Amino acid sequence: MSRLEEPLRWRRLGGPDPEVVEALRRGSEQLTADSRRLLTEADKTSRRVQQGAKQRLEQRLRDIQYLREELERRLEEVLEETEALVAFRTRVERALEACSDPLRATLLCLEERSRRAAVEQGPDEVERELLQEMEVFQGVAALLQRMLEQIVEQIRLNRSAKYHLEKDLKDKFQAQSIDDLCILMTNNSFNPDQRPTVLPLTHPPSMAVSPDEWEGLSVVNISRAEQEKANSASLRALVSSLLDQTACDMRSRLRATALAFQRKIQETKTAKAQMEEHLARVQSEVSSQKRNREALGVAMAEKELPLSVAQARLSARAKRPGTELCQDPAQILLLAEVQELTAHIHRMRTAASQSDAAQQSLVRCQLELEHNVEVKARSLYVDEVLCGGHRQPTIIQDF
Repeated sequence: MSRLEEPLRWRRLGGPDPEVVEALRRGSEQLTADSRRLLTEADKTSRRVQQGAKQRLEQRLRDIQYLREELERRLEEVLEETEALVAFRTRVERALEACSDPLRATLLCLEERSRRAAVEQGPDEVERELLQEMEVFQGVAALLQRMLEQIVEQIRLNRSAKYHLEKDLKDKFQAQSIDDLCILMTNNSFNPDQRPTVLPLTHPPSMAVSPDEWEGLSVVNISRAEQEKANSASLRALVSSLLDQTACDMRSRLRATALAFQRKIQETKTAKAQMEEHLARVQSEVSSQKRNREALGVAMAEKELPLSVAQARLSARAKRPGTELCQDPAQILLLAEVQELTAHIHRMRTAASQSDAAQQSLVRCQLELEHNVEVKARSLYVDEVLCGGHRQPTIIQDF
């Protein structure tokens, strides 16, 4: 039976019992004291718990702020690295475009030289240098294309890391804003009439995230951003080195081919000059042989008349009568004259035949030399004018 039920017992007994009254009074005092202690303890506990929750919220805000600063720093680094990589992508694209003109000039030179005379065709030094130049230019273009694909892929990875950083930052900002609002809530500033609906203290397992997991997600995003930044920086260093090396290789091949062209042009000019010199001599000799043949013809014609006179004299003297037909000195001289004139005319005819043969050979040589000079002139035109025109505007700048 409680102390508050004692008055009922007094009424049944016919009056209040002093001891009971005293006990009732002491019980009331004890209840009052207990209530005061309970109020004091509840007030202290409330303030302690509320202060602890505030400290926890402040610590949480510091943790969020720290991670936000790390995320923002990594985001800025990724943005800067992506911008630098985009600039490198532009350099590679321009370098790839710059390879097309030198390669086109090389192919045009090979095509022009393929139209030369058959005697000029062959794997000469210029041809070998042009083929090597074509291989180098095609190899550089293929390498630049692969580098461009790697840069595009790395930009995509950088932007993916940027997306996760921005999403994480957005979530951190919202969480920080909510916790800031929670810290500003006090007993004096809170309106009981606007009490929100109390959420359950526990969440489904699929929504529950431990503090370690919460921090780990940001650490993963930060680590990924750092890794992509490092990969991007390594790729830029590699691309920069390759751009310098490929430009150097292309300039080296252009110089080697240009020197080969110079040597070939000089060699062709020398050969052409020698042929032209021989041609001039042959032409002079053809003219000289023509004059010689004409002189032989005139001489033979001139010797025919004395021979006819000598033969007529012999024929007339052969008609002398009887003893008058003797071998007198006149007869002997006439016979000797006919023999000498006949021998001279025979030798001159032989010389004329030889002159005709020599003239024909000289004419054939002249035609062959003229053809060879024309071939050399055509080759010289192809190498010096056509190929030189194709290659003259080709300048390899630093990529």
